[in-house]
Amino acid sequence: MNNILKLSVTFLLCFFALTGIRAQDSVQKEPTINEQFSELIENANNYQEYKVVKHALLLQLQKKTKVKIDGLNKNIQQLEDSLSAKQNRIEKLNHSLSSTQEDLDLVNSEKNNIQFLGISTDKSTYQSIMWGVVFVLLIILLFFIYKFKSSNAATREAKQNLQECEAEFDDYKKRALEKQQRLGRQLQDEINRNKA
Repeated sequence: MNNILKLSVTFLLCFFALTGIRAQDSVQKEPTINEQFSELIENANNYQEYKVVKHALLLQLQKKTKVKIDGLNKNIQQLEDSLSAKQNRIEKLNHSLSSTQEDLDLVNSEKNNIQFLGISTDKSTYQSIMWGVVFVLLIILLFFIYKFKSSNAATREAKQNLQECEAEFDDYKKRALEKQQRLGRQLQDEINRNKA
């Protein structure tokens, strides 16, 4: 029984050690192609002045190199496509820029003349008309603000008077109810005295 326990503990320790090594291997990044070539050469056997490399390892490195080259070619193709798209965009933007420049030149040539209501007017005249309109609108706005404030004050005063009237009316109703109840009691007292 003791041997089985020792064997189980040994097995578990080996299992955890191997699992830890695999976890560390998976965390480490894949070596570069140059590092893989160097490792292959270092691990190769020597024969006179030659290096003897295992055929399977050489094929494996060839596959990895091909995958890497294919990935790089794909990246190059994507970059070329992106560059081509950017070149097309630049050409469109240059065309748009030239069109905008022509429009700007046209606007600059007409900037001293302003069309107002179908009439060509001077800038100073146009500005005077616009400031006059703004001034008139400002006066109208101030007039409406004044009217609103005075109406608002009258409304507040009317609401306050209404609240006071409602309070007086409630007080009057309460007094009338009390008076009615008092008269009802007196009447009942008189009826009770006359019966007795």
